[in-house]
Amino acid sequence: MVGSVIVHEEQIIGEGWHHRAGEAHAEVNAINSVSNEKLLKDATIYVSLEPCSHYGKTPPCSDLIIAKGIKRVVIGTMDPFAEVAGRGIKKLMEAGCEVNVGILETECQDLNKRFFTYHNQKRPYIILKWAQSLDGYIAPETKIEKRPVWITNKYSGQLVHKWRTEEAAILVGTSTALADNPRLNVRNWTGNNPVRILIDKDLKVPVDSAIFSGNQRTIVLTATTAEKDYPENVVLEQLSFSENIAAAICEVLYKHEIQSVIIEGGSRTLQQFIDSGLWDEATVFTGNLRMHSGIAAPRFSGERICKTAIQEDILEIFTNQQTKL
Repeated sequence: MVGSVIVHEEQIIGEGWHHRAGEAHAEVNAINSVSNEKLLKDATIYVSLEPCSHYGKTPPCSDLIIAKGIKRVVIGTMDPFAEVAGRGIKKLMEAGCEVNVGILETECQDLNKRFFTYHNQKRPYIILKWAQSLDGYIAPETKIEKRPVWITNKYSGQLVHKWRTEEAAILVGTSTALADNPRLNVRNWTGNNPVRILIDKDLKVPVDSAIFSGNQRTIVLTATTAEKDYPENVVLEQLSFSENIAAAICEVLYKHEIQSVIIEGGSRTLQQFIDSGLWDEATVFTGNLRMHSGIAAPRFSGERICKTAIQEDILEIFTNQQTKL
């Protein structure tokens, strides 16, 4: 997500932003929006991320800036992508541009925290999510019926579906898949379905389960070489479950170019990521009920950055200071 503004004599003469991958970058859209290109040679272009310097899906933005005669460039933050990583800045400076870097850098990095985490740490941006009762339980110890136990209200549920449209993938473990038979898609919001990730060491989840339904891309992480008649949308990835499973999962998701993932599994799955230090945000819903016993919520330590009420529910969002950019 990149934005750009072009200013001439303290007046904005052009604006642009990057709409989607493969389309024109923010700088291109900003330059194209300028009605009088003669003003560009005396203008300043502001851009939240370093202009690219290589031919990818689009031509280099740094070349366009130079070609249009823009002499002053203000950049929020460098691009961590290996094909750029300072090369755009170097090209602009070698062409005689005055370049300022690191303006509102924290805000610009936060805007693309998923992108930065993926390229700098070689893993997706990890969001933990769970709902707990007032007395700290996320589910009953045993379930009489094979259906979810709803702790939060429908508005919290709708918000979760909105979040699913904003992230690349969503992950659950075997126990959650067997107990809740989740679809892990977007039903209460409009947008793209995330890639479904299932941890299923011994392939216990039946092929006709809801998690394999539709054409939604689904990745099964397993330890076995056994074959099952999965639908075409399902891909199997073998892991060694004797190692750090959270780190191994991150390697697989990085290989599949997944930049963000919601961990929506049970307490054990969530705790594995917490204990490995592999998480960036935790979104915790507390419903207005007591369960008195059951499966305890994960144990973790983070900095709370948000607390809000959704009718009778309470939503808290925490960040992991150890992985903060």
